[in-house]
Amino acid sequence: QVHLVESGGGLVQPGGSLRLSCAASEDTVSRYTLGWFRQAPGKEREFVAAIGWSGTSTDYKDSVKGRFTISRDNTKNTLYLQMHTLKPEDTAVYYCAASLSMMITRRGDYWGKGTLVTVSS
Repeated sequence: QVHLVESGGGLVQPGGSLRLSCAASEDTVSRYTLGWFRQAPGKEREFVAAIGWSGTSTDYKDSVKGRFTISRDNTKNTLYLQMHTLKPEDTAVYYCAASLSMMITRRGDYWGKGTLVTVSS
């Protein structure tokens, strides 16, 4: 059973920083690539970043490169997304996802319920 629970969302001013966390079931951590997706109001859900099971391989959406960093701590069964220099266009519900093929497809197979990030002054 794949179980994912996001936390860390909130309201932040433009230019600010925020760190999202995703608690994953032990089985998920040991077997799956994990990633972050987001869905802005009125838009489709989109890929943001992914990290392989060992943490050595990462992939990012172009618009977040240099601002966002994905990481995982398999000893804590936790995925992170550190976000810096946030922009209003980063406002969205952020979802944690797991997949065996995400590094190739940029798609998730299992999903958390999401956490809202609002970037506004």
